Amino acid sequence: MQLHIKLVLENEFWEDFQKLEQERTMTYITSFERIGQLNHAKSSVLRLLTKRIGEVSEQNRTTIESLTLEKLDALSEALLDFTSTDDLLHWLQENQ
Repeated sequence: MQLHIKLVLENEFWEDFQKLEQERTMTYITSFERIGQLNHAKSSVLRLLTKRIGEVSEQNRTTIESLTLEKLDALSEALLDFTSTDDLLHWLQENQ
């Protein structure tokens, strides 16, 4: 019985240790870096949209600029299949 308890405790220790190691090695992104990534993503998506479907209206531009980084990433992939402004409008309606 004692051996079993020791093994359970040892396993828990190593699991906790691995979690701690993962947290320690995770890259920390400052708020300034995060803002930089967001601004870069916005300008990249708008530039790609302009090349893909033509000029983006001011209203759509404002909507795109309010998206999160994750949504911008999704839009950057989706826009590869866009053929018109209607595709963009549909995506924005579905993903806001």
